[in-house]
Amino acid sequence: MSTDILDRLMAQLHQRAVELPEGSYTTKLVLGGLSKMGGKLVEEVFELVEASREQGIEGRQHTIREACDVLYHMMVILATRQISIDELRAELEGREGVSGIVEKQNRQKEAGQ
Repeated sequence: MSTDILDRLMAQLHQRAVELPEGSYTTKLVLGGLSKMGGKLVEEVFELVEASREQGIEGRQHTIREACDVLYHMMVILATRQISIDELRAELEGREGVSGIVEKQNRQKEAGQ
């Protein structure tokens, strides 16, 4: 088993997305479909933005907690698509050193093909 928490969480979410264990919050989200999963992700992103406006150590800690909530809810969606953390790493590595503007233009060109 990986020592990386993100790898371990992703593996657990993949398992729960398939097995749908009773009493699991992840199961509840998955069974709610993309509207439930996406709705929670949007809610958590809003809370992250709000927390990031808070000052001091308490605001910083609140921002960290909300960022973790965003990651969890995003990863639930990824798990339902059987997308791994390694695939995200590979995508980010492919973008490394490329301007965000250029990267977006490249994606738009690919979509137009």
